[in-house]
Amino acid sequence: MSDPNTVLFALLGGTALLLYGVRLVGEGLQRAAGTRLRGILQGLSGNRLKGLAVGAGVTAVLQSSSATTVMLVGFASAGLLSLRQTTPVILGADVGTTVTVQLLAFNLLAVSPAIVFAGWALSALGRGTVSYVGRSILGFGFLFLGIKLISDGTVPLKDSALFRDLLTALVGQPLLLLVIAAAFTALVHSSAATIGLAISLATNGLMPLEGAIPVIYGANVGTAATALLASAGANAEARRVAVAHAAFKVAGVLLFMAIAPGFDDLITALGGDVPRQIANAHTLFNVALAVVFLPLAGPAADLITRMIPETRRSEEGAIYLNPQVLDTPAVALGQALRETLRMGDVVARSMRDTMTVFERDDEKLMSEIVKRDDQIDGLEEDIKQYLTKLREQALTEEQSERETALLFVVVDLEAAGDVIDKQLMELAEKKIAGSHRFSEKGLAEIRDLHAKVVENLELALAALASGDRSIAEKVLRHKSPISELERRYRQSHIERLHSGLKESIDTSSIHLDVLLALRQINSFATAVAYAVLGRHLPAMNGDQAGEPASRATPETA
Repeated sequence: MSDPNTVLFALLGGTALLLYGVRLVGEGLQRAAGTRLRGILQGLSGNRLKGLAVGAGVTAVLQSSSATTVMLVGFASAGLLSLRQTTPVILGADVGTTVTVQLLAFNLLAVSPAIVFAGWALSALGRGTVSYVGRSILGFGFLFLGIKLISDGTVPLKDSALFRDLLTALVGQPLLLLVIAAAFTALVHSSAATIGLAISLATNGLMPLEGAIPVIYGANVGTAATALLASAGANAEARRVAVAHAAFKVAGVLLFMAIAPGFDDLITALGGDVPRQIANAHTLFNVALAVVFLPLAGPAADLITRMIPETRRSEEGAIYLNPQVLDTPAVALGQALRETLRMGDVVARSMRDTMTVFERDDEKLMSEIVKRDDQIDGLEEDIKQYLTKLREQALTEEQSERETALLFVVVDLEAAGDVIDKQLMELAEKKIAGSHRFSEKGLAEIRDLHAKVVENLELALAALASGDRSIAEKVLRHKSPISELERRYRQSHIERLHSGLKESIDTSSIHLDVLLALRQINSFATAVAYAVLGRHLPAMNGDQAGEPASRATPETA
């Protein structure tokens, strides 16, 4: 008999190649599709058949129902999709994941080196989409090489009486096999890898169909663990999506176990060798789940909604940053954008309330604005850390640029919040403490400049939310007129000083500093627009070179 270490290393090495191949296939196809997958999922309507088709198609690309379900959890966490919209997609995802297993059942072991070479050539020599498709082909090659390595390495086990006895004992304990397969799948995050391992053993006659069916059940149950982990700490809707995925799987396994003898006979009747029968059993199981549960998707969603009620969440910290989707950059960037826009809304609200504080000497509102700055600072730190972790992933060039742009945006928004808190609110406190009053004309000028800056800030946030370059260009066009208006109002105030107007004399330093602070905030709004236009990297000095005004000093801004 062959050295046991050789068999062990063949199993470990082959399994590693299987796992790495699944990862390469998913990453390559996902990057080739770009952000289109995310857009397709976000655009789902209430049509159940469409949702089923979308789930199957997206999962066929991602090569992982876990990846699709985690993406859905992320959208639900961000409030982009409801449980009713996602349930048909979940069922479709389970169908889509069978494509890989069907491919693995083909006897392509002899040509797997050629597949690896073709994939390597495309990934190394190609660019953009061609390179990513090459990575996927390379991944498929590794899948087949992994199966070949396991198959060749386990040949000696056919003659081992000990292994035959162990296998017979396991086949006689289907629940134990199911639990082992579920645990392994949860560990490696891939049902395809688990079933691929069973196909490898079946190639040498070491895994009968009777033993493979519990493995299929376990692999399907185990794949729900990834989504459940992704939903931990998320909002109720995200947890409902993960629970729905797990519930469909468990209910399907219980249903099929009740008719197990008949299922074995049906698969055998379809013909083919044992590897093909294993692939067919996996496909039939998931297609049957979709057929049975699709009509019940609505009632199931209502039941799960009642089981998992809404819970109150703190509005102070980040609510959209889901660390479990960092390995899906398109989703993670969407989450980061939503959190950044939420941060921008807090800044804009504080900016709007600033005028009320100056007009009414509202100390309570002033305290609220100061407190909001702590929230802005916390959100900036959370988003920056999230984006820094995202940078550790393999991002496309477009995704890398978006990540960098968002980093600049959150820094600019935090800086705008600091101007509101540490300049405008301190000036308001000084005005209230001294019982000062702006002159009627001076207050009207401050009010006018403030309104224009608020409008420009809101336009910048709208451009960020929509990615609309025309809105961003509009923000930039407003920069010079607002700067000119600030200079004109400063000159107007000085003229009132020269005329000896008492209110202007009393509030002179406050008045001029308020005008300057408003101009600075407008510069930060302009910087957000630069980021939308992809001009956030300060390659040259000065605004004329295209550098965001926020990179300049207050004196030159």
